[in-house]
Amino acid sequence: MGGSSISMRNMKVRTWERCSKQIREQRGRLYIIWRCTVLLLCWHE
Repeated sequence: MGGSSISMRNMKVRTWERCSKQIREQRGRLYIIWRCTVLLLCWHE
């Protein structure tokens, strides 16, 4: 029983690492889009 709980814990950690990596990538994309939008808005003025 002890071994299965450790493997479940490792699976949860791996899943969280994968999710956090995707979240970071999404934040990076959103930041780039936001910066481009701001530059375009400022450029027209």
